[in-house]
Amino acid sequence: MYLPSFRLDGKTAIVTGAGRGIGRALAIGLAEAGADVALISRTEKDLEETAGIIEDHGRKAMVVPADVTKRGHIQHAVEHIARECGSIDILINNAGMNIRSKALDVTDDEWQAILDTNLKSAFMMSQEAGKEMKKDGRGGRIINIASVAGHVALRTGVVYAATKAAMIQMTKVLAMEWGQYGINVNSIGPWYFKTPLTEKLLEDEDYVRDILAVTPLNRIGELPELVGPAVFLSSDAGSYITGQTLFVDGGMTIQGF
Repeated sequence: MYLPSFRLDGKTAIVTGAGRGIGRALAIGLAEAGADVALISRTEKDLEETAGIIEDHGRKAMVVPADVTKRGHIQHAVEHIARECGSIDILINNAGMNIRSKALDVTDDEWQAILDTNLKSAFMMSQEAGKEMKKDGRGGRIINIASVAGHVALRTGVVYAATKAAMIQMTKVLAMEWGQYGINVNSIGPWYFKTPLTEKLLEDEDYVRDILAVTPLNRIGELPELVGPAVFLSSDAGSYITGQTLFVDGGMTIQGF
C-alpha cells in the first residue's frame, strides 16, 4: 500500500476562531475526517452552532470559550482539553483579525490588537499545546493560518501583513525546534475566500475585478478548498512535511498584487 491515510480517527484537534468562517469550515472538515474537535473562540453562541454541526457528523465537539490573546485563558483551555480528551494531536491557529488602515493612519492600539490576535495568540497556543504534544510522546501537528499577505506586498494592511510574515517565519523556527519531538509545524496561506469577514468587500465589483486580475484561476476560493490542505497536513499523508507554507491562493503568489 502506497497511499497513506488521510483519516483522523482517534485524534483530538483544537481549532481557534472556530465560531464562523474559515475556522468553522476547518473544524467541520477535521470532524468529517474522523477527529474530535475542541472549539475555541470568545463567542460561545457561534461555537455552539459549530459544535452542533460536528455532532451531526457523529463526532465529539467541545466548546471552550476563551480569549486567545490572554495567557491564562489559553493555559486553562489547553489543560481542560488535554484532561477531558486524553491528548492533543492537532492544533490549528486560525484566530485572526485585520483593520484596513492606511499605514500613516495606523494607531498604536490597532497595531497592538492585530499583533496580539494574529501572532502572539498563535505563539502562546503553540507553546501550551506543544507542551502537551511533547509530554505524552505522541507528537502532533500544528497548522498556522497565515496569508498571501505574509509573502507578497498588498496595497494596504501593513500590520496584518507584518503579523502574517512573522507567522510564516515562526512556523519555520518551531518546526526546527520541535521536529525532534515528532511535532510537525506548517502554515496555510489563503488568498480571498468567501467568509462573513470578506462578504462586504466581495460585494464591490471593482474590488473583485482587481482580485481576479491577479488570480490565475480567475475566481474567489471556496471554503472546502481550504479544508483539504488542512486535513492533508493533519493526517499521516502529510507526515514528512514540516516548516512549510502551503499557499491556497488560486495561483496569486505567482505574480503578486
